[in-house]
Amino acid sequence: MKIMPKPNLDKQLKAIANAQRLMILDWLKDPTAHFRPQIDGDLVTDGVCALLIGEKIGLAQPTTAQHLKLLVDAGFLIPKRIKKWTFYRRDEAAIATFKAAVAHQV
Repeated sequence: MKIMPKPNLDKQLKAIANAQRLMILDWLKDPTAHFRPQIDGDLVTDGVCALLIGEKIGLAQPTTAQHLKLLVDAGFLIPKRIKKWTFYRRDEAAIATFKAAVAHQV
C-alpha cells in the first residue's frame, strides 16, 4: 500500500523544489549576514523587506512576490506589514515540523 503525502506536505515540497526559493530560505536563516540594513523594521525580529530580497535574488518584483507567496502559503515564511512594505522571516517551528514529517515519510 502506497502512503500518499498529506496535502500540506505536498505543497511544502513543491515550494522548496526551486533553487531560488531555497536560496531565500537560506538567506533568511541569518538575515544580517545576507542583507543590507533597512530603514523600517529590524532584519531579525521583523524580517527582511521584499524589496531587499528581490534586489539580492535579482528578479523582477512580480517574480519575487510569487516566490515569497509560495513560501508563505507553504508555511515557511511569516509576513509582516510595516507601513506600505511587507517583511518576511522564517517560521522555524513550521520548518522543523516539515523536516520531521519528511524524515517520517522516507
